[in-house]
Amino acid sequence: MDCLFCKIIAGDIPSAKVYEDELVYAFRDIAPMAPTHILIVPKAHMASADEVTSENSGYVARIFEVIPGIAAAEGLTNGYRVITNCGEDGCQSVKHLHFHLLGGKKLPDQMA
Repeated sequence: MDCLFCKIIAGDIPSAKVYEDELVYAFRDIAPMAPTHILIVPKAHMASADEVTSENSGYVARIFEVIPGIAAAEGLTNGYRVITNCGEDGCQSVKHLHFHLLGGKKLPDQMA
């Protein structure tokens, strides 16, 4: 499989890991859009939110279980944002389901 995030999870491409367990891998974005910008991905390949099913939704549930701990460890005590992009119109750049954890400053109200 020629998936960038699968290669990062496998350790074939280096990353600044911030969290890992049996289902989830989290690492710092190389082009941060906020002082804290962490990508949180399921270890199982799913191209996007469109591929979440009852059989694999446990990965997404686990991601949302670990997000508060990652945010706390990063000092995001005044809030943060979690975003996923889906498909071309949603500006998804890597075709592996991932969530952006953004924080460390007051984020804008409106989307561009």
